[in-house]
Amino acid sequence: MFAKSFEDLDVWKKAHAFVLEVYRLTEEFPKHELYGLTSQLRRAAVSIPANIAEGFGKPTKPDKLKFYGVSQGSIEECRYYLRLSRDLGYGDTSELKEILEEVSKMLVSYSRRIRSDQ
Repeated sequence: MFAKSFEDLDVWKKAHAFVLEVYRLTEEFPKHELYGLTSQLRRAAVSIPANIAEGFGKPTKPDKLKFYGVSQGSIEECRYYLRLSRDLGYGDTSELKEILEEVSKMLVSYSRRIRSDQ
């Protein structure tokens, strides 16, 4: 079955779920982090499904892969912010790290399929 919308993609669904969990986690961050770590983590998290959605709408493989690459970069950025959040004692990030790892693997797999499609 071919996806008709980015919302049909399992990788987008998982990335969106990750964003919702990031928002829940960061609600508990100290207020002095609102314009710092809270904002940075949320922006990086939102960038993952947003770039998957944008890439889905692009007509060529190189364009699609460019946006999926940006999503992968945002995944790495989130990995660091989750580590920092944990190290600062702002919450347990282990579940989020697991979800993020799954999103990363799914995105790598999806990108490979796009590359190999004729």
